[in-house]
Amino acid sequence: MTNERDERTTAGDGTAEVEADTLDGLRAQLEEERNRAEGYRQSWMREAADFRNFKRRTQEEQAKNAMFANTALLMNVIPIHDDLDRAIENVDAAVAKSPWVDGIRLIARKFQGALDAAGVKEIPATGASFDPNLHEAIAEAPGAPGKVLQVVTKGYTMGDRVLRAAQVIVGQGG
Repeated sequence: MTNERDERTTAGDGTAEVEADTLDGLRAQLEEERNRAEGYRQSWMREAADFRNFKRRTQEEQAKNAMFANTALLMNVIPIHDDLDRAIENVDAAVAKSPWVDGIRLIARKFQGALDAAGVKEIPATGASFDPNLHEAIAEAPGAPGKVLQVVTKGYTMGDRVLRAAQVIVGQGG
């Protein structure tokens, strides 16, 4: 019986070693798989961040392109608006009360409304201090130095961007 017990103990000890080796192997394999999974997760997170950045850049680029297209269109339309304003200002008194002149005034108001809706603002000029970022001095005349005396051509901004600087006559003093 002693022999049998010794064999079981020896066999049990050998099995314990095999089980310990197997358990250590499984733990190592589990750790390896965890590391691989963490690598995949980090890779996925980088790709997700790259995609978010790509999406943001694409949206910013589309917004810039839309702004550029609007700006180009407005820069071509503003001179027409100016011509319409000058035409209304110079209507002959004999036809000033006619219905078609009233229609032209209505068109000019709608035109101005469309520019307002697009965020286009007229640059304040007459009486303002000369600002080379907003005004283009085309002449000087006697008057308050550094002040805009007269607007020759209106200037416009859209947001913080100058579409066209106001062409002005500036006081030179004396």
